[in-house]
Amino acid sequence: MAAGSIGLCFCPPMLRRSPTSQLKASPSSASTACNHHSSPTSSLSPPLCKTLSDIHTSGIIACLRAPSAEIALGAARAALRGGIKVLEVVMSTPGVFEVLHQLLLEYPTTTLGVGTVLDVEDAKAAVKVGAKFLMSPAMIKEILSDIQDPEVLYIPGVMTPTEILSAYNAGARIVKIYPVSVLGGIDYISTLKKPFHHIPMVASQGIKMGLVAEFITRGATAVVLSDAIFHKEAISQGDFGTITERAQLAASTGIEAMKQFRQ
Repeated sequence: MAAGSIGLCFCPPMLRRSPTSQLKASPSSASTACNHHSSPTSSLSPPLCKTLSDIHTSGIIACLRAPSAEIALGAARAALRGGIKVLEVVMSTPGVFEVLHQLLLEYPTTTLGVGTVLDVEDAKAAVKVGAKFLMSPAMIKEILSDIQDPEVLYIPGVMTPTEILSAYNAGARIVKIYPVSVLGGIDYISTLKKPFHHIPMVASQGIKMGLVAEFITRGATAVVLSDAIFHKEAISQGDFGTITERAQLAASTGIEAMKQFRQ
C-alpha cells in the first residue's frame, strides 16, 4: 500500500492501561492504536499507524537538542545505531530542519520527528521536510486543528486532568505529560491512568534510565529520554560512542519494560 494511501491498518494494539495498581494487560484492556478515537469504519494511514506502533512497542522517545547541526547529526546517528526507533530533534537545535532532512535520507523507515514545536509555521515546515510526528510542551490548538496531514502525529503537552481530557476530545491520539517529574513522576502518571486509562500518555521531563520500566508498568505508553541518552558532557565532547551505549541501554530497557507489562 502506498505511503499516502488510506486503508485499514493492522498495526499492533495500543494497550489501554488498567486503572488498577497492577496495570496488567488483558483482552478487555486492549484497544487498537489505529482506530483510537475513531469509529469502527474509519482508519488511519499506514505511516501514522506505524508511528503510533513504534512509540508503543519501543516505549522510548529519544529527545535530542544540540548546539550545532553537525553535533546533532553525529549524536542522532549514534543513538540510532544503538537501537533507538523513535527520535525527536528539538526546534532549538541549529538547522533542525536540515538535520531532519538528512536523517530521513539516511534512515527512511525510522520514526523521526520535531520537538518543542510552538506554532503553526514551524509545524508546517516540519511536516514539509518529512517529520513523522510533532511534539509540544503545551497543547497548541492551532497545530491540532490546522495540521491536517493524515500521515503526521501531533503529541501535545498537557499537565492537568482538564488539559488531558480537552486534548483528547479535540482529537489528540496520544498526549505528553509534561513536566512529569515536577508534577509527581511515576505516582502522577499512575493516578492519571485511573480515570483516563483509555488515553495513551507519554511521560516527559527529567526521567532517569532507572525509572523507565516503572513508568511504563505504572501507566506510561512511552517515556521521553533526553539527558539519559544524550548526556550533556558526551554532547559537548562529541563522544558519540557513549551516546550509542546509552541508546542501547535505553532501547533494551524499553523493550523489556513492555514485556513486563504484557505478562
